[in-house]
Parts: sequence; structure tokens; C-alpha cells
Amino acid sequence: MAITHAVRIDAGTDRARPVRTGLDRTRGERDRGIDLVRACCIVGVVVLHAMMVGVTVTATGPVFENASDGTAWIAPISWALQVMPLFFVIGGFAGLLAYRRRRSHGAPATAFVATRLHRLLLPAVVTIGCVGVALAMLTLAGVPADLVAMAGFRFGQPLWFLGVFLLCQALLPALAAAHERAPLRSIASLTSAAVLVDVLRAATGVDALGFINLVLVWTALQQLGFFLADGSIGALSRRVRSLAGVGAVVVLVVTWWTGVYSSDLIANINPPTAALLLVGVAHTALLSLVRERLTRLSAHRRVAFVTDFVTRRAMTIYLWHMPVLLTMAGASAVFALTTGVALPAPDSLGWWLGRPLWLGAALTLTALVATVFARIEAVPTPMATHSRGRITVAVLLGLAAVVLLLVAGTSVTSATLAVLSILAALRVSRSSSRSERPTIRLLRSDATGAEVVGASGA
Repeated sequence: MAITHAVRIDAGTDRARPVRTGLDRTRGERDRGIDLVRACCIVGVVVLHAMMVGVTVTATGPVFENASDGTAWIAPISWALQVMPLFFVIGGFAGLLAYRRRRSHGAPATAFVATRLHRLLLPAVVTIGCVGVALAMLTLAGVPADLVAMAGFRFGQPLWFLGVFLLCQALLPALAAAHERAPLRSIASLTSAAVLVDVLRAATGVDALGFINLVLVWTALQQLGFFLADGSIGALSRRVRSLAGVGAVVVLVVTWWTGVYSSDLIANINPPTAALLLVGVAHTALLSLVRERLTRLSAHRRVAFVTDFVTRRAMTIYLWHMPVLLTMAGASAVFALTTGVALPAPDSLGWWLGRPLWLGAALTLTALVATVFARIEAVPTPMATHSRGRITVAVLLGLAAVVLLLVAGTSVTSATLAVLSILAALRVSRSSSRSERPTIRLLRSDATGAEVVGASGA
């Protein structure tokens, strides 16, 4: 197996020096174990959101609600399915390796950001456009305006990830430079700032302050992924990693017990709190301890098939799972209205007995839809601009589209404006002159940073 150099942090100097790891990522070798974890994270998100769908029909019409509201089961389930911290750690791991590989081939940072922007926003613009058309059709069909608005709101909720992940990946070259200069100082600064935001939020009672952590918490977790990519975490003894993971869980339990943070880890995501950093540390420690076993498991034929299927369609699955769930909810309501069959109330025995079938249908239909739309995600990245100004504008246009849908809700109007903004972002990120063409795309990557097998490039 080829050997590559990673980075070890010298105690007391906060400087990085080379260490040896087992995979030569500069030659394009994929970490199958990491791919497997990424696939599990995506499936976990779909399962979690599917569990939250509640549909009943009353004398006044269909009622769509969050089935987890006010329940006791969401907290323990959230400890198993709150995978977003780990997803951002993996994003940092894969993103740093991909960025360094492109840099070793002479590509500028703008090319890396343009690739990420393309891989995230191209499938998004198709999904948002389709949802806008669907909302228009529902309105023309006479569906009550409040139900159409609710559907648009529910669709837009998971899009926070699109905006935050785009921002984190756009900042990755600058954060990678900070990591290479002073790895401990850079992650400590982000972590301390995130904790400070939580303190100020609690002291002032101004919950809006928590949204500052949309940047601080997720970039800190991405930064943690840099240490995983460097081999710094793997270089620690298993005992140290075990203690770090257990310690993070203990502190998390203490903060829940004392009322600092909610025991529901889903509640800690909107806005994000430093509790998610503890989750990320625990997940990362566990991942580092079982990584070799995951790599062996990922080599099994059936596991590899599922992993490859999800990895190649990661963003498509994420974007389309909510429209699939909304369609299932609407179909359930129509079925109940036309047949007179009563739908079980959320959290009832009948509702729980139907969960396996519901979850199986959600996963199957999402996979089918992802198969249809995956070709969008596979479109090669066009020639990227060298202009930092243009790429900055492109990122801001993409973020503006997401913020619009999150703040105003998804409607025909907001979806149209978001589509136009994203199309402008994609256009601005492209090369505008022949003089920029020598440094075109190097390697195609999926939105999470995993390099696509068989992609063209240098």
C-alpha cells in the first residue's frame, strides 16, 4: 500500500510536522470506510425526517404535523440519528484532501470552490424548480393556500444544510491555511467563539444570537475533520481517543442534566449550539477507533453496492427526500379522504406498527427518485473562473437563494427567484475568458468532497 505524509502536531509549539499514514490520497485512492460512514449519515437523515412526518384527517380536513413534537421518544432517537456533526467532520476530511490534491496539480483555490459550488447548486436548482412547479400545480388544482404554504415551508427546512455546507466549503481554503499554520489555535478559536455565543445567548435571552453559530459550530466541526485527514487523530493512542470520546459524552450528559442544553439533539441544531461540538468529538473518536473495521466491512459486495449508490447521489438524495416525504404525506391524506379509512394518530400503537412500512417506502421511493435525477449531479464541472471576486459573488448568490427560501418560505415566487439566483451563481463561477482555460477542472468531486471514480482531469 502506498504511503503518504500527513501532519502531527508538536505539543507546546502548535506546529505541524509530517507523519505517515496508510493511503496515498494524492493518487486518487478512496477511503471506502469514510464513504460507508457518509452513506450511513445520508440514510440516517432520511430516516429521521421520515419519522417526523405525521398525517391525520379530521372533520375540517387533513392535518400535517411534526410527529415528534412533545414526545418522549425523539430525544433518545436523536442521540442515534443526529449525524450532522459527523457529516461536517467527514466533509472537512474529504474536502481538505481534495483541495490539497488540486493544489498539488497547480489549481487555484477558486477552482476548488467553483467545483464545490457546481456540485451543490446544480442539483439544487433542479429540485427547487420542480418544487416551484409542483406548488403552482397544487394552487391551480384548488388545494387550500395554507396547505400549499405548509408544503413549501417543510420543503425549505432542510435546505439550511445546503447553505451552511456551501459556506463551509467556500471557506475551506482559508481555513486549511489557518490549520496548516496553527492547527490547535485555529480550532480552539472557533470552538471558544461558539461557546461564547451560547453564553451570550443564555445571558441576554436573545435567541437570534445563536444563528452566529451557523458559521462557528459547523466550521469548527469541519476543522476537526482536517485533523482526521492529517492523521493527527489516528496518531493518538487508542486510550486517548477512547477517553476523548467518553469524556465528550459525559460532558454532554452533564449539560443536559443541568439544563444547559436540551437532551433532544435535534433541538440543538436550530440554531446550532456547542453541544453539537461534543457530539462531533464523540463521533470522530469512535470513527477513528473502528475505522479499520469499517474499511473491511465496506469491501463486502452488498455493502459496497449500497455505499457507491448513495455516495454518487448524496446531494440528490438529500434534496429530494423531503419532496418524497411530502408526496407520501399528501397521498396518505387523499387516500383517507377518498376511502374513509382513518389514519392512526402520531405516537399511537397503530402509528408505530406502520413505521417499518412507512420508512421502507420512504427509502425506496427516495432511491428511485435519486436514480432518475442523479444524472444532474454527474454533470461535469465547467471551466472555473480564476477571479476571487467572481467566485465570491457566486457563493453569495447561492447563499442568498437558500436564505430566501428559509426566511420567506418556498412559494412559486420565492422558488422562481431562488432558481434565478442560483443560475446566476453558476454562470458567474464559470471561466469568462480564454486566458483562464489552462487551469480547468482537475477532478470531479461529489458535493461532500469524495472524488468520483472515473472522473476526467489531470
